[in-house]
This record gives sequence, C-alpha cells and structure tokens, in this order.
Amino acid sequence: MARHGAGSGRRRRWTLITTALSVALGAYLLVRTLSGYGLAELDAAVRAIPAARLLGAGAFAAGSYLCLTAGDWLALRAIGRPLPYRYVGVAAFVALGVGHSIGLSGLSSGAIRYRFYARRGLTLAESAKLVLFCGLTVALGLMALGALALLLRPRLAQEITGLGRGGIVAAALACLAGVGLYLAAAAFRLGRLTIRRWSIEVPPWRIALAQVAVGSVNFALVSACLHQVLAAVSDVAYPGVASVFVIANAAVLVTNVPGGVGVIESVVVHLLPGTDVIGPLIAFRVVYFLVPLALGLLVFAGAEVVFRRRGRAGPAPGRDAIGPAASPAR
Repeated sequence: MARHGAGSGRRRRWTLITTALSVALGAYLLVRTLSGYGLAELDAAVRAIPAARLLGAGAFAAGSYLCLTAGDWLALRAIGRPLPYRYVGVAAFVALGVGHSIGLSGLSSGAIRYRFYARRGLTLAESAKLVLFCGLTVALGLMALGALALLLRPRLAQEITGLGRGGIVAAALACLAGVGLYLAAAAFRLGRLTIRRWSIEVPPWRIALAQVAVGSVNFALVSACLHQVLAAVSDVAYPGVASVFVIANAAVLVTNVPGGVGVIESVVVHLLPGTDVIGPLIAFRVVYFLVPLALGLLVFAGAEVVFRRRGRAGPAPGRDAIGPAASPAR
C-alpha cells in the first residue's frame, strides 16, 4: 500500500511537471511568434482583410481541423481501440492546435495525444501507431493532391522545384502510385506497414479510402483558407493557390520548419510577384495557427484541471471527465 501510494504521488508530480512544461512551452511559442510582428502591423493586417473574407478563412480553417480530428477517429478504429468522437475531437484538436505551431508535429502532438489517450487505456505503442496512422493520412492527402497539382500546373512546379518537366511527371506518377499501392494493399489485406521499429496493420479498404479522402479534403480546406485572405489583395484563382500550397507543404515536410515559417511565404510571393501579401499572410497565420494554438492551450489547461479534480474525487461509475468510459483494453 505504501509503495503504491508513493508511486501514485510520483505520477501526480510528474503529471503536474509535464503539464506545466507543456503549457509554458505553448505560451512561449505564442509570444515568440507574435513578437515577430508589431501590434500596429498585426492590426493593420487584419483590418485590411474584409470581414467576410476573415469569416470565410475562419470557417475553412475550422473545417480543416475538423477533418484532422476525423483522422484520429479513423486511426483509433484502425488499431482496434475506438473511442467516442466527442473525446477524440477534444484530444485531437488540442494536439493539432499546439503541434502545428511547434513543429516536429509527430513528437509534439504525439505527446499531447498520449496524455489524453493514455487515460483511456492506450499504451505508448498504441499511441505511437495512432500518430503514425495520422501522419500517413496527411501524407496520402498530400500525395493525392500533390500529383494533381504537379500534373495540372507543371510550369509552376518546375519554377519552384527546379526539376525538368520529365522529373515533374515522374514525381506526380510516383505520388499516384504510392496512393494506389496503399489502397490496393488495403483492399487485398496484404499485411502490415512498417516504418522503422513501429508497424501497423494495413486497415480495411474503407478506412484506407477514408484516409485519402480526409487527407485530401484537409489540404483543400487549408488552401481555401489561404485563398480567402489572398483574394483580398489579388484576383488570384483558387486552383493556383491550392497548387502552390500543396507544393509548399511538400517543402515543409522536407524542412520540418515549425508552422512552415518562411516556406509558404516565399512560394506565395513567387506566385504573386509585386503584390503586397505580407498582410494576408499574417492574417492567415493568425487564423490558422495562432488562434488554434491559443484555444488549444486553454482547452489543454482546462482539461488538465478537470482531470486532476476528477482524479482526486475518484472515478465516477461509467464516466470520464469529458466523455464516457472506455471499453476494456483488448
């Protein structure tokens, strides 16, 4: 009993320390990001965008995060540990809102996911598989839309990447082949996907198809968010913005820059030379990165308070702090 009590005390202290560090890191990140812009600059950037455009950008950003929370829900079903969406939605939004701005999202958002899902009985290995599945969902969406962008806008892709037309076509076909092979493996249940020391069963074809759809719709919605703010200063078409955004995100995945800082800006400036896009890009970062980061930190801190109080009071029958109890571990 004494040993158990000591262990519980150490876990509570570790929980408090990791929670404080997570919130402090997020707060520091928010301040650091905002410090790159003066208050007058931020105010002018937002005021320069019509309210209808800002509302549209916010709606598309919300749709993107909703898509990504659906990715978590699919992942839990794929690893055989389904949870209610109302719990998954909160956990995924907090993880994504913070992870998108911190960078190294597999680690940052993965750590937050583990804090939430471990309370529902998921092991570290299962949480790692979930993160791998979600990353694969994003990659599949990027590959599917990236192939279309490369094939429909080959000249733009050549200018950005420096590849020749043959290289662009080969990259597009490789993306399509990757998506097709994954769907075929799912349809024929051809075994497990292994990345380094983590492996995950290839999901049923319905879930695999949903992955591609969720990943693709997510990038389409983020592109629409960016288009809304750019349309305030230029008569740019949505397909062009979507193509540039998809190509830019391929560069972000390679460089792993937090929030894509500098990468998206340089490509958009390339798309709209001579146009002042600084204001719209600041507005885009506020809408898509900073607002979810601030909301995610608030929800995370609130959830930790609720969980700590819930832990001191003892578990209520069949209930959790923000959702019904999980089914027993399989």
